[in-house]
Amino acid sequence: MRPAGRSTSEVRPVTLTRHFTKHAEGSVLVEFGETKVLCTATVEEGVPRFLKGKGQGWVTAEYGMLPRSTHSRMAREAAKGKQGGRTLEIQRLIARSLRAAVDLQALGEFTITLDCDVIQADGGTRTAAIHRCLRGAG
Repeated sequence: MRPAGRSTSEVRPVTLTRHFTKHAEGSVLVEFGETKVLCTATVEEGVPRFLKGKGQGWVTAEYGMLPRSTHSRMAREAAKGKQGGRTLEIQRLIARSLRAAVDLQALGEFTITLDCDVIQADGGTRTAAIHRCLRGAG
């Protein structure tokens, strides 16, 4: 039995609330059990310099955890002046996973930036961000 009362073979309940924010081109609140991640998508014309003129798009991601998304408050990484190695690696994992799932040629020379903000962490934050970000944000 898991701490939340779920058996080891039982999956977490999943809820997706699309169009959760007003201003983003796409957004979704992903809930995997008690884990809550807000993912927003921004579409901008242009691509990184190394892709200019190649006719393909780009997908990138940013990941962060709100200070009280965990049991005890953690300082914002921006207040420290730099992102930690764990955060950078999670951002890379999300971006690479999503680029592998998207037809970058079909995007033309546009960039999609996915912002994944953990509101409440109870395990599976990376999975929540990767698994539903593009599907729900569209």
